[in-house]
Amino acid sequence: MTTTTASERSGATPLPVVLAGARGHGRWHLANIRRLQDKGIVRLAGVCELTPLTAEELDGLGTPEQSGDFGALLDSTGAAIAVICTPIPTHTDLALTAARRGVHLLLEKPPAPSYAEFRRMADGVAAAGVACQIGFQSLGSHAVPAIRELVAKGALGEVVGIGGAGAWARAEAYYRRAPWAGKRRLNGVDVIDGALTNPLAHAVATGLALAGATHAEDVTGIETELLRANDIESDDTSCVRITTAGSGRVTVAATLCAEHPGEPYVLVHGTSGRITFWYKQDRVLVQRAGHGPEEIEFGRTDLLENLAAHLTDGTELLVTPDATGAFMKVVEAVRQAPDPTPLPADAWHLAPEENRRVVHGIDSLVASAADTLALYSELGAPWALPTASAKEVST
Repeated sequence: MTTTTASERSGATPLPVVLAGARGHGRWHLANIRRLQDKGIVRLAGVCELTPLTAEELDGLGTPEQSGDFGALLDSTGAAIAVICTPIPTHTDLALTAARRGVHLLLEKPPAPSYAEFRRMADGVAAAGVACQIGFQSLGSHAVPAIRELVAKGALGEVVGIGGAGAWARAEAYYRRAPWAGKRRLNGVDVIDGALTNPLAHAVATGLALAGATHAEDVTGIETELLRANDIESDDTSCVRITTAGSGRVTVAATLCAEHPGEPYVLVHGTSGRITFWYKQDRVLVQRAGHGPEEIEFGRTDLLENLAAHLTDGTELLVTPDATGAFMKVVEAVRQAPDPTPLPADAWHLAPEENRRVVHGIDSLVASAADTLALYSELGAPWALPTASAKEVST
């Protein structure tokens, strides 16, 4: 992955960073901080974990202060930036703990489990005057502005809609990795750890970004179909159709029960062509009338590096809280929807060698939804909810 440099930092003091949540997905952040520390952009000043990291886990990162008390750690380290990669229900309170101390934020996605919690976080951060970046790494891809420019120039004719497809696989152990995994609520608190809102949230956020519908007010209606093959509370096979203020449609289909897992992608449909964007790979395929297919690979700006550049030289933030308001409207629609419908036993089978559940025919169904902007029920899936009972939320 190619990244852009935060700034020419010769002689500059690396920005002190505290990482909250350094295991699980937090290991990715740990490695990224190590990369930026080697470039002299940041230094790991502290790690907030209930069980301290070992010397092996901290290899190349020195001996940062460790504590389970996030606020005390921010105080004692003089942190400039906090990276928060903790369970979803903890995001808002931890973000506000940092904001009250004047500490800037990289907050993992989804930023909150409900729209009310999101607003509490975003409003509190804004009132404190700190910078906040939301961790939708795909929105740092240079492909996003390039696709927008192609669309604005009319390369695809008139855009008729945007589709998203994510066919992934997760073993049953995935849902036992943490008490909140696969939950809609835990101890009375919203979690909303579903396919659309967490593992494949990037497909939703990227589709909305390419539609130019990133703010909450850009969303006028949402339909959901939430289902599950696994014995969990949340959805593992689902789709959503979002109507935007400009009357555009964004339909995203997702599953964690794929037959043959593949790279997720977003499709921009035009009257005279289409663009496929494999957002994890920063790879784009442009197909349009009168031209041969063109495949392009783009670079990517790392979001922590972008936040550091914002603090040192005023570079514009790529993913502000307000720019995820539309995504949070989708999270809210999923939260308000009825609990996901269990798939009938004959709709899936267990792959014993991987200990995971596989939904029959789901790969082609996910692809068809992205191709046609239709919901599962409209594509004739026998187990899907009838269209009439798909949850619709007007905003």
